[in-house]
Amino acid sequence: MPRGNGGIIGPANIPSTGSAKGVWSLTEAQLAQKQGTWPSIVSSIAVEYLVVAGGGGGGYGTAGGGGAGGYRTGTDPAVSLATNVTLTVGGGGAGGTSGNGTNGSNSIFSTITSTGGGGGAAYAFTTGNSGGSGGGSSFPNAGGAASPSGQGNAGGAGTGAPYYSPGGGGGAGAAGGAGKSSNSTSGGDGGIGLQSSITGTATYYAGGGGGGGGNNPSSAVQSTGGSGGGGAGAVGAKTPSVAGTAGTANTGGGGGGGGSGDASPAVVNGYAGGSGIVILKYSDAYSISNPGGGLTYSTSTSGGYKITSFTAGTGNIQFA
Repeated sequence: MPRGNGGIIGPANIPSTGSAKGVWSLTEAQLAQKQGTWPSIVSSIAVEYLVVAGGGGGGYGTAGGGGAGGYRTGTDPAVSLATNVTLTVGGGGAGGTSGNGTNGSNSIFSTITSTGGGGGAAYAFTTGNSGGSGGGSSFPNAGGAASPSGQGNAGGAGTGAPYYSPGGGGGAGAAGGAGKSSNSTSGGDGGIGLQSSITGTATYYAGGGGGGGGNNPSSAVQSTGGSGGGGAGAVGAKTPSVAGTAGTANTGGGGGGGGSGDASPAVVNGYAGGSGIVILKYSDAYSISNPGGGLTYSTSTSGGYKITSFTAGTGNIQFA
């Protein structure tokens, strides 16, 4: 209803003292400005994030496990509304078919980049690739480095005589295990990942892949992947052989290393790393969109917050 002294449209969610919701009289507006109570326009919001890159693939032939994708978490206090923000979910790296596994791909949210996990080393005298967490190495080398620092841990070292065992891939929570040279050619276990409760449920992400095993059929033991989606290494010393496993999708886990070629069926190829994930948590007063498409995501609401999980793709997002 019009007022005799004119009206000003104020923020729709803040009622004035005597007007319809969102409609301020000129007198009310002038008084609010004078008293410093005129509401400011919100231009940005705080967003909590978890950004996990794709895990590295395991290496070829009694090989190191893949390193976990880089793990970064925190809160951006001022993400601009109605503005494009870049987001990418990194894919897992391929397992090696003649050499080291391939590194995982980076995941990105705005200015936050998590680095793909390092591929595991191939058989004999090879170092695992560096990455968010480093790939496991074959004998006698130290594990691949975690680079840049702060996103994960190094891969496990390969060990020497008598069994020449490869290391497991590094995880977000711990380095990969060294090869188990005292227990035949058994690969080292993948490093444990880290837990996040951003979704409301404590969940591990970014575990390293286990190293592959070996040449002694009497006592070869399958390695384990690190909690957080790391794959197990293959064991090629026994007939039938024991297959390894890929990193789990949307965890950033490293892939298991390939086994030796001494058994049937052959399990020499490495296993792929798991894809990464980006999870955002923000006030349920706002919504998210993907202008132009390109991203796969879902949103839930809990306790005054929305939680949006991005599981594949690349594109822009906007908050409104």
